[in-house]
Amino acid sequence: MGKHLVLAGAGHAHMVSMANIHVVKELGHKVTVIGPSDYHYYSGMGPGMLGGGYEPEDIRFAVKQKVEAQGAVFVQDSVVGVDPDRRELFLKSGEKMFYDVVSFNTGSHVDIPEISGSRERIYTVKPIERLYQARTEISALAQQQSVTVAVVGGGPAGAETAGNLGQLLVDVPYSADVVLFAGNALLSRFPRGIQERSRRILELNGVSIREEGHLVSITDNHLTFTSGAELSADFVILATGVHPSSFFKEAGLQTGEDGGLSVNRYLQCPDYPEIFGGGDCINYLEQPLDKVGVYAVRENPVLFHNLKAYLQGEDLQPFDPGGDYLLIFNLGNFLGVFRKKWFQMSGVLAYKIKDWIDRKFMKTFQ
Repeated sequence: MGKHLVLAGAGHAHMVSMANIHVVKELGHKVTVIGPSDYHYYSGMGPGMLGGGYEPEDIRFAVKQKVEAQGAVFVQDSVVGVDPDRRELFLKSGEKMFYDVVSFNTGSHVDIPEISGSRERIYTVKPIERLYQARTEISALAQQQSVTVAVVGGGPAGAETAGNLGQLLVDVPYSADVVLFAGNALLSRFPRGIQERSRRILELNGVSIREEGHLVSITDNHLTFTSGAELSADFVILATGVHPSSFFKEAGLQTGEDGGLSVNRYLQCPDYPEIFGGGDCINYLEQPLDKVGVYAVRENPVLFHNLKAYLQGEDLQPFDPGGDYLLIFNLGNFLGVFRKKWFQMSGVLAYKIKDWIDRKFMKTFQ
């Protein structure tokens, strides 16, 4: 008798599984995919869309269409809870869903500071599709008056967002200021060479970099930081730290310090073997993994194999995170920073390599 496989989240770590739903269906199993939108946007190209280098259709996968074309069920909703003993998922709509096997790829969320007053012009870098709305509204206002855009976050998301805003606003008729509040130091967890190359490109693109500590609060788009620094901005984009949803911990599942679902080397929950996971929402017990898309991509084939194997009662395959990964930042105006092991470079070629890799990835799953 067939079982019910639920893919909770349509993110990067589920791409191979979603592309091969027909294989699971042919084995006699039912498949349901839960996602917040008919489309899934590729986060690696989100800043480029903000800067105008890509359009929404360039960076999104038609999840609903692909799932339903293979005879599976797509549910536009979000998972907000799980009862692992009853094998039930709780959805944002209030509905419940039973599973025999579930895989979580529910991503992560941006930390939100204390906000008072208007929120209309405050954006977060996730969900990615919101960046297109930010692009539209920032561009429109910049055609009418001078604008100041504050980006908060000193990591790669903050740097890429700020740099691409510089690209977006390069030719507007009025003055446009992009201010990047980079915590205590820009790209602090990366080698000095990457920091210095990134800083040079951002400043070339007109970005003002301020290392003023962490954001404390926002009141009507007036930002206050731990150093005492303040700024009033027309728009605010938050690219601060990210964390998984809290429902894993609330359900009593084993989690990491950030609340991510703990999984073993098979990407499987140790206490509930019918639960799997990948991407930003997991805590990989074998070793810490950076929250970068490369690990979700590497998890893809292993996660699909193990979901199918568990459904069929076959042997699971261990996940190997691999060695050092290729790091490329798109910092706007078709300039990038590249690092692989000891080798670093910056400029147009770095951007072109990233653009080629990203477009190839999109073509594979679009």
